[in-house]
Amino acid sequence: MSSLPLFRSRSLDRYDDVVVGAGIIGLAHAYHLARRGRRVVVVERSLHAHGASIRNFGMLWPVGQPAGEMRNIALRSRALWLDVLSKSGIWHDPCGSLHLAYDADEEAVLREFVAEARTSGIDCAFETAEQIAIRAPAVRQQGLRGAMWSETEICVDPREVVRSLPEWLHTTLDIDFIFGEPVTGYSSPIVQTSIRAIKTDRLWVCSGDEFQLLYPDAIQQLGLTRCKLQMMRTVPQKDGWRIGPMLAAGSTLRHYKSFENCPSLPLVKERFAREYPLFDAYGIHVMTAQNGSGEVVIGDSHEYGTHISPFDSELIDGLILEYLATFVDIRAPKIAQRWHGVYAKHPDKPYVFVHPEPDVTVITGVGGAGMTLSFGLAEKIVSNVLDVEQDSA
Repeated sequence: MSSLPLFRSRSLDRYDDVVVGAGIIGLAHAYHLARRGRRVVVVERSLHAHGASIRNFGMLWPVGQPAGEMRNIALRSRALWLDVLSKSGIWHDPCGSLHLAYDADEEAVLREFVAEARTSGIDCAFETAEQIAIRAPAVRQQGLRGAMWSETEICVDPREVVRSLPEWLHTTLDIDFIFGEPVTGYSSPIVQTSIRAIKTDRLWVCSGDEFQLLYPDAIQQLGLTRCKLQMMRTVPQKDGWRIGPMLAAGSTLRHYKSFENCPSLPLVKERFAREYPLFDAYGIHVMTAQNGSGEVVIGDSHEYGTHISPFDSELIDGLILEYLATFVDIRAPKIAQRWHGVYAKHPDKPYVFVHPEPDVTVITGVGGAGMTLSFGLAEKIVSNVLDVEQDSA
């Protein structure tokens, strides 16, 4: 029987920090803690993190964040991501994004967004159908009125990131990792796993949509819900064929809060409610990205509730694929994999962090923006917690 993955470079009686969860939010917190010179161990209940952090598009997507604090966090996160990805050698593609317009109301929203976004860090422009044909030949030209091109977005393969980052963090920043051990409790200064006791000064809980194991009472009071999303992945495209930028169309304008202040958005929402009534019922908006292996990732839907069905809907997958075919031609469209992911979401706030005990911080409710916000949000939370403690000491 093979041993569990375990990266430990030292035998310590005490760590400054224990981080629960080796998903992207946990990894980002460990990164910022270690950069402050702190001794950090990450404890992951599974042999490899396999929650929402690997079940997404791999889109670093600042364009989806509303102007102000959240866009600033996303842009800061992007800069940190680029530094980490470059130094670690993990595949990434700063391919940008296209939001395609096939109706007058969609074009109006995108032009309105461009007028605002250029003043708040998003390098974007509205381009003609002729320009898009050169930039992304896979885009369907029939009926295309133009598109918003943004240079800001970056594509990663979330499976590769979550698999490769722990070893790089261990080698580069001396962060220790323990896999295959759930943390079952904490009584300062002892963190108890299913196998061992670990002494620590501070506990950081980054366990995604796990609401029941650690501090369930405190988490229940936050008013969080779960969101289930369905996604698919094609076979690798042959001969190096690529779609170019990550692609979205009119349905996506209804989803991201960055578009909420566009005066023409109600027209888009009203038309979709008439033409695609099931899109609202299942929270469908359709996007696509291509990873380094040439696979095209397609999604997604959003079904909210505390009880998530383990069974996926062929109807939802069919609706996604039908709409996808209205704006992109994939050369090899055969679906190789289907799956669903689950993440925690707050009904009003873009993220939450609470302190159920003086030396414990729980970070959750990042919704579908975990990859985008991770490194910037972790920097903000770590600074908030540790700098406040230092000032009050």
